[in-house]
Amino acid sequence: MTQIVKAYDVRGTVPDQLNSDVCLALGRAAAVELGGPEIVVARDMRPSGVELADAFMRGVRMHGVGTVDLGLGSTDLLYYASGSLDLPGVMFTASHNPAGYNGMKFCRAGAAPVSTNTGLLAMRDRAASGALAAPARRPGSHRTIDDMVGRFAEHVRSFIDVAQMSPLRVAVDAGNGMAGLMVPAVFESLPIDLVPLYFELDGTFPNHPANPLEPENLRDLQARVVAEGCDIGLAFDGDADRMFCVDEQGRAVSPSIVTAMISESLLAADPGATILFNVICSRIVPETIERAGGVGVRTRVGHSFIKEVMAETGAIFGGEHSAHYYFRDNYRADSGLIAAVILLEILARSAQPFSALAAPYDVYAASGEINSTVPDTDAAMNAVRADFAAEAEIADRDGLLVEADTWWFNLRPSNTEPFLRLNVEAEDPAIMAAVRDRVLSIIR
Repeated sequence: MTQIVKAYDVRGTVPDQLNSDVCLALGRAAAVELGGPEIVVARDMRPSGVELADAFMRGVRMHGVGTVDLGLGSTDLLYYASGSLDLPGVMFTASHNPAGYNGMKFCRAGAAPVSTNTGLLAMRDRAASGALAAPARRPGSHRTIDDMVGRFAEHVRSFIDVAQMSPLRVAVDAGNGMAGLMVPAVFESLPIDLVPLYFELDGTFPNHPANPLEPENLRDLQARVVAEGCDIGLAFDGDADRMFCVDEQGRAVSPSIVTAMISESLLAADPGATILFNVICSRIVPETIERAGGVGVRTRVGHSFIKEVMAETGAIFGGEHSAHYYFRDNYRADSGLIAAVILLEILARSAQPFSALAAPYDVYAASGEINSTVPDTDAAMNAVRADFAAEAEIADRDGLLVEADTWWFNLRPSNTEPFLRLNVEAEDPAIMAAVRDRVLSIIR
């Protein structure tokens, strides 16, 4: 059990790490920890999802708590259901992991996050120890909701003014993940000529991994955008909660640029509002927020931290460089689909191609995330701190945040593996490469 409980979710291989017995025990633990009259459950397209979700729901009902089965859906649909029904929720997904994996994402009523320090460890320990409460004398109820996809699609479209959109030709790579179900439902009443790639729900991922963060997994979309003369291309991960995009020339657009574009659009309608960004977002994000008259607040990486700060500050939006986008009016939960339609509205209301819209935000050179296997992460980080101490400002912000006038980098340990993750950004590629290579020479 300790192997599969991560910082924010449960993730493991099926059936050796995650199986019906484990899910039954976690269901019993969740009934106690999450409470509520019912727990709402959805799953992605992985073949093991039906069996695992059924076992989990049986465990929940053993303790007198009802279950609400949504069937197939995206993670952002599950968050919407939790928020709109005011019930705790569980999503069965392993996101972008390979086909042999499955997992679980939890939230409390109102889509409030659950992480290791807000209930996940308690559920793990309760389930692993076998110290579970006695079953209730009367089991919980069970019901299904068959129209949640339609309800969520309408909610997503409520973030834009469809009447003001001009027609667009849009390629979407679903990666055989849940975007194959969700995108048609959302786009059906939009002025969009949809060019679909890999919309067949198939948890074996026969075409490419459902992880658009890796450049090779964008190649089919990039080629199709150019071949079909599309205005933009969108790519989603397996559970469709992250959204990536390419411009009409097939070039990938950084999630930091997308965050900046959405921030500026939202601030035009809500001047002076607060917007969040995490420590590895490009400097263009806070610069854009300030220029647009908003208040930018930097957060740690991770959905539980961002949602907590959103609640504290009343922020209307938050973006992560990993392509998670959070919206106050979506129960402070992240949604790749909401980010997608806002981006499409920005493009549809402009006379410029997407590459021209993105160009003013593309002013820095970035390394991307570089992972290094390090036996002693603390010693490596201390060595980096000492080496840069005389020439940069150093803060303990989600690892080390090291900032100078023309460059910055963040070096942070992985939550789950013996990795150090490095992100470097600078005013030009030569400076970026020099800083990147200097840090890597220290830690490697």
